[in-house]
Amino acid sequence: MAISEMCSAENTMGSKLMIAVNMPSKNDLLLKEGKPEPSKQTKGSSLKQILVALSANWGTINIGLVFGYTAVSLPQLMTAGSRISIDRNQASWIASVSTIGTTCGCILASYFTDLLGRKKTLIALQLPAVVGWLMVGSATTVQWIYMGRFLVGLSSGMIGSPSRVYTSEVSQPHLRCVLVAFASIGTSVGVLLEYFIGSVSNWDTLAYFNASMPAIALCLVFFIPESPTWLISSKNDENRCRASLRRVRDSKCDVDTEVNDLLVCSSADEAISFKEKIRLICQPSAYKPFVIVSIYFLLSQYSGLNVVTFYAVDVIRDSGSTMNNYLATVVLGIIRMVFTVIGCMMMLRLGQKPLSYISCVGCGISLMCLSGYMYQNVAWKAAGQPASATWFPIVSLFVFYACSTVGFLLVPWVMIGEVFPRQIRGLLGGVATCSGHFSIFIVLQTYPILQDTVSKPGTFAVYGFVSIVSIIFFYYFCPETKNKTLQEIEESFHNKKKLKRPIVVNLTPKPHTPSTETTT
Repeated sequence: MAISEMCSAENTMGSKLMIAVNMPSKNDLLLKEGKPEPSKQTKGSSLKQILVALSANWGTINIGLVFGYTAVSLPQLMTAGSRISIDRNQASWIASVSTIGTTCGCILASYFTDLLGRKKTLIALQLPAVVGWLMVGSATTVQWIYMGRFLVGLSSGMIGSPSRVYTSEVSQPHLRCVLVAFASIGTSVGVLLEYFIGSVSNWDTLAYFNASMPAIALCLVFFIPESPTWLISSKNDENRCRASLRRVRDSKCDVDTEVNDLLVCSSADEAISFKEKIRLICQPSAYKPFVIVSIYFLLSQYSGLNVVTFYAVDVIRDSGSTMNNYLATVVLGIIRMVFTVIGCMMMLRLGQKPLSYISCVGCGISLMCLSGYMYQNVAWKAAGQPASATWFPIVSLFVFYACSTVGFLLVPWVMIGEVFPRQIRGLLGGVATCSGHFSIFIVLQTYPILQDTVSKPGTFAVYGFVSIVSIIFFYYFCPETKNKTLQEIEESFHNKKKLKRPIVVNLTPKPHTPSTETTT
């Protein structure tokens, strides 16, 4: 009897204690409505993100087509039996006029990417490429080729920024570096296609084939969703943002948390004026990455990467190699594509700075070796002696192309989609892309000048020296964005005030002393 009474009293006290502390009963739900369920995943479908990134970056194949076209078409146009005969001066304009269009395209892209949105910009920029290649293929005068090359360059300049910005905004941090690098892979695929098909077809047939690539890209872009970041920052459309994320994630993925993060980050971005954009550009988080990316472009281009790309047949012939020029060009295209993919995988595991170091050392040593052989080849010709080890210069070129591809070709273009502030990412992305293509223009224009000044072997020695010295800049200034969110990358460029001396907090209690003051 006593035991039963004690149990009854214990139950009564327990019930009163539960009521007092407001503890939930067994029948109450432990999770309230509106909170994410524990079964929700934080990582979305990798396949969906890859397919969306491929669709958005298909148009970047056109960049490779523009780069590689002159390498195989100019020797055909300069032959006596060509339908349109050109001289050396006209050939240089055909090669460089596309870079003028590319610069204009970068400026337009910086404006339209934020105004129209990422998707509509990707749609609009495919049209000049289709028209431009058709003009080149059906040209009856060299002036039509100029105009067509300008239009395809305009399109290639416009796609660089929005494709990378869009990809970075729809992909998650663990996939972002690889997916943003799809643009560089597309460029390498375009160069390979141009070298391969150009070696077996005429320049006008090649131009018609090139028109099909942006046409396919135009169809693919219609099926991708708009960027969720742009829908929040420019349209403040939470419903469409959530729907966009669900299309590129997974039904089991927690998109609500991602939407909330975007809302928090863009809460102060509504109706941003031109004056406010200028103010944001003057912030360290904007001008610091822009300066770093621009210098990276200039240094990487003076490694000679696009000199070899634009003048592949001529460079191989001048190197002293006895390998068939067009066959060696096709091999260069294969190396570029393969090592672009390898570079993407290496970037996922190593990050961006190690790849930059690989390019600096590899390009510097291989170009010095190529330059040394070219000097010796000139001496052999002057002495009337046959050249030996003719495999050495082409192997040096292959090594140079592989090393430059894994770092110089990938890293600065990936940085465009990552390092700029969200509010002006489209603007600065377009301007940075413009800076990159302007660097290509400078290198292509100074290439003949360097050859006349320091000779052909000396030109490649200069490129090799710049590559090796560049490692100092990359060590001190190149940021590492591996496994960081876009917000973390942006915050890393802000000036941080360092304390002169550490603040020591004394946790030892002071002895009590009587006080005559009245405390309230």
